[in-house]
Formats: sequence, C-alpha cells, structure tokens
Amino acid sequence: MTSIKAVFVRGGTSKGLVFHERDLPLEQAEWDPVFLRAMGSPDPYGRQLDGMGGGVSSLSKVCVVRPSPRRDADVDYTFAQVQIGHAAVNYSGNCGNMASAVGPFAVDEGLVEAPSDGTAVVRMHNLNTGKTIRSAFAVRAGRSVREGSYRLQGVAGTGSPVRLDFLDPGGTVNGRLLPVGEAMTRITVGGVPMHVSMVDSANPVVFVRAAELGLRAVETPDELEAGAEVLLRLEEVRRTASVLMGIAADAVAAAKNPTTPFVAVVGPSAAFRTLGGDRTEEGDVDLSVRFLSNGQPHRALPLTGALCTAVAAQVTGSVVHESARHAGGDMIRLGSPSGPIEVAASVSGSLDTAEGMRVDHATAFRTTRRLFSGYVEL
Repeated sequence: MTSIKAVFVRGGTSKGLVFHERDLPLEQAEWDPVFLRAMGSPDPYGRQLDGMGGGVSSLSKVCVVRPSPRRDADVDYTFAQVQIGHAAVNYSGNCGNMASAVGPFAVDEGLVEAPSDGTAVVRMHNLNTGKTIRSAFAVRAGRSVREGSYRLQGVAGTGSPVRLDFLDPGGTVNGRLLPVGEAMTRITVGGVPMHVSMVDSANPVVFVRAAELGLRAVETPDELEAGAEVLLRLEEVRRTASVLMGIAADAVAAAKNPTTPFVAVVGPSAAFRTLGGDRTEEGDVDLSVRFLSNGQPHRALPLTGALCTAVAAQVTGSVVHESARHAGGDMIRLGSPSGPIEVAASVSGSLDTAEGMRVDHATAFRTTRRLFSGYVEL
C-alpha cells in the first residue's frame, strides 16, 4: 500500500487527516504504521517535516469514519492521537475539535443524507469513548457550508458554526463522572502536597490549582514551556491521576500514554493578553485555564477539555468550582491563551444522592474547513 485516499481538515483549533475506514487495512492493529508514516512520526527533531503533522499534538491527529450500524447514530468514528517524537498512536480519548469535522465530512462524502439547503444533523458515535455527539451545521446544495460570520478564538477569519452536543458525556473511562468518587483529592508529588480534581466528561482531566504551582493560569504557552520544573511536576500529577482514575495500571504504563488524562491549571479570572495581542479583561472571563497534553501547553483549549471544565465548574468542592465566577446558568467563559471561549454543560443530581451526579449534555461551537482531498503517499 503506497497511497491512501484521505481528506486533510481543520477541525476547530486542530488539524488532521480523515479517512474512510473502508480505505484502511481491515485490522485496526495495522493502522498505526499508516498513521505514523502519513503524519511524519517518529521525528526526533519534533517537526514532522516528512509528513502531514505540524510538530505539536493539536496538529497530529487522525479520524477514521464509517457508516454506523447503530439505530442511535449515523456514523461511527475513531480518533487517533499520533505521537511526534516516538512511534506510538493513542486511541484512549477523543478530540472535540476534530469531532467538528466529522459531521461535514460524512455529509460531503455521501455517508449521510442531508437536506439540499438548511441544517444538517449528524449523530456521531465515538468508538474511543462509547459516547454519542450530535453535530448540527448549515448545508447548501447538499454540502456543508464553510463561509460564515462565526469567529472562533485561535483561528484567523470567520466561518460557519458547527454546534456540537455531547450527549451523556460523563464517565468515558470507568462510567463515573468523578472516577475517584470525590470532588477534590489531596495527592503528594515530589514530597509536596497538592489539591486536584479528577473529572471525566467528554475526556478525563486532572485539574490543578494554579496557585499551588506559583502560577496564575494566564501564562502564555512559551512561559509555561520555559518552566521546566513546573512541567515536570505537572507530568507527575498526570501520571498519578492516570493511575488513580483507572486509566493506567501503574506509573510506568501512565508514562507510555502521555495524552490521557489532560492536565488543566486553573485560577480565578484575570486580565491577560492573547497570543494575537488583544487584551482580555478580568470581567470578560469566568475562569482562567491553561491545558497541557503530551507534555505540551496548548495554544488554544482542547474542546473536550473545555467541556469537562464546564462540567467541573458545577461540581461543588472541586478546584474548578472554587476558582470560577458563577454567574448562573449553564454557560461559562474560559480564558484561554487565544482568548475567551464559551462552553455550556447541563449537570443534574448530587454527590450526596445514590444516583450521584449526571451530565445530561455539554455544548460548544466550532468551525471547520476542508483543506485538501486526495491521497496520502506512504
């Protein structure tokens, strides 16, 4: 196999390749060499110059789509996070940004029937998490619409919005919104006690108080990368949380899966300048947050991580709840390096009841654009 049909897309603030499952080897175990070669991994220089990857985790992603046999879904899709510096592909989580590209792909590729003009609704079953996402977006002449006036922070220009409703997104790992059964947990990292919250909704995240790291959660990605000691502590936090959340059996296994869980550093709202140079005032956001995965600070928020943050903000006693400004309602404005983004979550129940807490749905808007259609040479 020397070339495979593929589509290269921007989904939200991520980019990656989207394949039809029918065009890939029958056995999923044979996919990894294809994805690694296509994205240019492993690359000891960290740039993926010999592939489609962009040298950071948000630009090294793959989705595989097929028609779904389920009555409650139109398509199934598998998300793959391709590692950059070593030959590994991770399937343990989902990517909300890339999810925004799956619905338009399904319509444009003829996998799902859509109205000639109006709004298409595609029900997408994510095979990584077993969760369903409802995608709604404009169509014209039977194809998804790219142009629009919606501005997504971190992406130049504007586009047509894609609404994503993550249905019952809690418990992607062990079926529990709070995998360790409590809103806040005290752990010890390098002999230093820290308070974290481990929440699993859309994707598992371990939330850390910025103040306990000497941070404010308004630092730029470059400033975070310059703090080698802080990054090492956060990686230790991630590995510890991975074991406690049931993602990895031990610290050695956790080290081999550097993308799950996400790590989020949170603090009260504060003024900061975005990567584009715009000033965001304290009153423009309800929570300051910085995300890391694969050891790298994100320049924008991973969508599933942002949705999990919206959920955690409604969990009384969590480090997110204690830091967030609560204006009422389901919507929260998160201060990211690229600027404020709005996400919403509907949470019901209580930790004090036998049923516990439940996330009915979490919602966000993204934009997407197909960048090329063709063949990836391997």
